[in-house]
Amino acid sequence: MNISNTPSPPYFAVIFTSKLNEDAPDYEALSNQMVELVKQQSGFLGFESAREELGITVSYWKDEASILNWSTNLEHQEAQRLGKEKFYKSYAIRICKVERSYSFQNQ
Repeated sequence: MNISNTPSPPYFAVIFTSKLNEDAPDYEALSNQMVELVKQQSGFLGFESAREELGITVSYWKDEASILNWSTNLEHQEAQRLGKEKFYKSYAIRICKVERSYSFQNQ
């Protein structure tokens, strides 16, 4: 996974932090399906994700309207339902506006 190449601010970030249930065998397949789907969404800029005991995914968006459209996507809503019923012990979603951004890449 690479660091997302985002545009100059402002843009928005959705931070999804989660803890999985012990038994979540179908989680990875559904997660991969959502990655492919979100890449097709208008206003989606990229994402970064890491999972150990705690999972953190940060997705980047052009504007708040794009985030709202993604949250109302029917396939995404079904994944959200399954997440609540089968996959997650707990999760938190935070939405923020990125006003400054700095990056470094050592060649």
